[in-house]
Amino acid sequence: MVAPGAGSPVPPAERLAERLEERPTARRSVAAEVLHELARIDLAVYEAIASTPTPTLDEPLRRLSGLANHSKLWIGTAAALLAFGGRTGRRAAVTGLGAVALNSVMVNLPMKFASGRARPDRDAAGVPAERHVPMPTSTSFPSGHSASGFAFAGAVAGSMPALAVPLRGLAAAVAYSRVHTGVHYPGDVVAGAFVGATIGEATALAARALRRPSTPPSSA
Repeated sequence: MVAPGAGSPVPPAERLAERLEERPTARRSVAAEVLHELARIDLAVYEAIASTPTPTLDEPLRRLSGLANHSKLWIGTAAALLAFGGRTGRRAAVTGLGAVALNSVMVNLPMKFASGRARPDRDAAGVPAERHVPMPTSTSFPSGHSASGFAFAGAVAGSMPALAVPLRGLAAAVAYSRVHTGVHYPGDVVAGAFVGATIGEATALAARALRRPSTPPSSA
């Protein structure tokens, strides 16, 4: 077990809890304790996944995690939609890639910089070497892979609803693979999925609004 103390990264929830504890109101004390407990759950789930033998899943999830680097998985999917999806597929592909680009600007720059959360110590947690992918140098919170996947899925689903379930399922698998390979805490991927889904839905709404023909003013 990795103790949340010396030598281990301090999760954002723990840092926020410490700040709340500096303000001695009953409500803030409860909020601080809730955040401490969430941080402990986050670490406990990470360690439980790390210590659970899954030899059949390790290689597929490691490959899936690597395939999603630099949004290659979503770019490849968009290319297939462009080639074989007709007019609707082309529209979905452009909207999906737009959501991925917007997500990258929002998540990989300001949000990661603001959080400052260190990556997990997967060696101390006992993540098997067979699962390892290169440890990113960026901060851990939120997960950019999770955010990109859900952003792409939500944006494409706005034009092609039939793809909503398979694409979101694939995005969820990518998100889990980041915890399985030891490069993210569960809280990182949950937050990334939420942010990405929001960006995807917003991009789909904006795309529909841009396609909607404007109504000419009626003559009096």
